[in-house]
Amino acid sequence: MRALIPSPTADLAAELVSTAASIGAFRDERKGSTFHRNRLIERIVARQAVIGVIGLGYVGLPLACLFAETGFQVMGFDVDTVKVDALNQGTSYIEHIPSARIAALRDSGRFGARAEFAGLCDADVLIICVPTPLTSHREPDLQYIEKTGAAIATALRPGQIVVLESSTYPGTTREVLKPLLEASGLVSGTDFFLAYSPEREDPGNALFATSRIPKIVGGDCGAGRDIGVVLYDQIVAGVVPVSNPQTAEFVKLSENIFRAVNIALVNELKVICMAMGVDVWEVIDAAATKPFGFMPFYPGPGLGGHCIPVDPFYLTWKAREFGINTKFIELAGEINASMPDFVVGQLVDQLNVRQGRALKGAQILLIGIAYRKTSTICARVRRLSSMRHCSGVVRRLSSMIPISTLSSRRGNIRRFPDSVPPA
Repeated sequence: MRALIPSPTADLAAELVSTAASIGAFRDERKGSTFHRNRLIERIVARQAVIGVIGLGYVGLPLACLFAETGFQVMGFDVDTVKVDALNQGTSYIEHIPSARIAALRDSGRFGARAEFAGLCDADVLIICVPTPLTSHREPDLQYIEKTGAAIATALRPGQIVVLESSTYPGTTREVLKPLLEASGLVSGTDFFLAYSPEREDPGNALFATSRIPKIVGGDCGAGRDIGVVLYDQIVAGVVPVSNPQTAEFVKLSENIFRAVNIALVNELKVICMAMGVDVWEVIDAAATKPFGFMPFYPGPGLGGHCIPVDPFYLTWKAREFGINTKFIELAGEINASMPDFVVGQLVDQLNVRQGRALKGAQILLIGIAYRKTSTICARVRRLSSMRHCSGVVRRLSSMIPISTLSSRRGNIRRFPDSVPPA
């Protein structure tokens, strides 16, 4: 019996041919993707891949050094010509990276810096380590990521991988950087690869140098994740792959929000302890003897550094897109932001009680102006919004004597309880 199947029309036949061609093209693209993935992984494992690091600050420079010391050819890019000139002369501008280390890498021929982006196409791997500050309205400022992405797009070629390390809100890699790169006409996951791996740098920490800190990697596709894992596995103690860039971006923010919230908590406990006549330092030290369920955080005049004062606001801004108010995170920010005024208020009260005088006209010795005790030069301090606020208020009313070398809470400074009378 003859099947009742209508004979195809010319239009249907053309459509079938077009579909078959599309399927064939798709398969060819997948073959191309697999070829680029395998070739790049082979070059990375053989130390033949050229690494380009864009942004040579406290994140990018240690990373560039580590890749070069592992045997990779590394090109450093930075728009700051002063930094570029210093590095090419074998001089470091970051305290915990000695100039001898830079000079040795320069002399080996494995590391060089440049201010122009003309050589981006020569790199197999491009790692973005640029600043992500806040605007004056405390909203994410992604101009450096956007400018870098646009610059890369002009030189992007098949077979490269672009990795973003800058701290940012979940979605930046795919929603902001990816479209900029694909404006080149190349497609992520087919022609080039894209991943996010948040920086976890702790400058000057001898116990946790870059090589000893595990890396998180989330790829825009499976191949991007695989290449990222292999890449960082060459230089760090361990690599943790996650399902996508958004997850990796959220990991970074959660790490810093965890710290910001706990710092706010202990700052509030400090205020309560002072009102009750209890030594908050003794409380924390005693509580820290519990071997589980407690992690010590310490109070201070506010927040410093690049990450803690900024990162929480990246998430609160993004959360509003989904109609979510991050009340807890914002409350922590309010508490930490109030600490400089609290410190100045205590200064006014103690001057009045102990010296019987006003803050105006008093000489103030400001100890601990550096971000951390390893920072010995004020000009190299990273971000001191809280200390600037304190000193700004005090400076308007008194003579301030800043001492930057005495920055350890218990190192070079003896801590006097409130019960000690003035000399």
